[in-house]
Amino acid sequence: MDESTTPKTQELKKQTADIKRSAKAVERGTGTLIEGSDRRTILAGDRTLLAAERTYAAWVRTALAALAAGIGARALVKDILPLWVGKLSGTVLILFAGFCLVAAVWRELRGVPTIPQPDIRPIPRTLLVPMNFFLLLVAIAALVGIWSA
Repeated sequence: MDESTTPKTQELKKQTADIKRSAKAVERGTGTLIEGSDRRTILAGDRTLLAAERTYAAWVRTALAALAAGIGARALVKDILPLWVGKLSGTVLILFAGFCLVAAVWRELRGVPTIPQPDIRPIPRTLLVPMNFFLLLVAIAALVGIWSA
């Protein structure tokens, strides 16, 4: 009987073929794993960018709330409390609004880490700075309005 046709040899050849097929699958799997890992890294960059933009939005939202509260405080307490109390509370809140607007731009311009590179485009900084500058001018106008009335 020929040695290549024995059941033991055929089983060994089958196992060898299975091992080769498995090795190729592992190679393909490793390639897929690297691609998957790269994709997770890109998604992590997206999450980081979006978190930075949410933080920026939170600073601006806080600034707008403080600005409205400062104007409202001045208007609400002018007939109830002494005039200086309304002016002082409005001033403090509006100055806090200005601080929040400056901090929002400062933190956003510092940027987010470049690694991992995000898949999505960030909000253009050429839009953020003028908008915050305009809101800062509004806060200054409100502050002048509080002290001139």
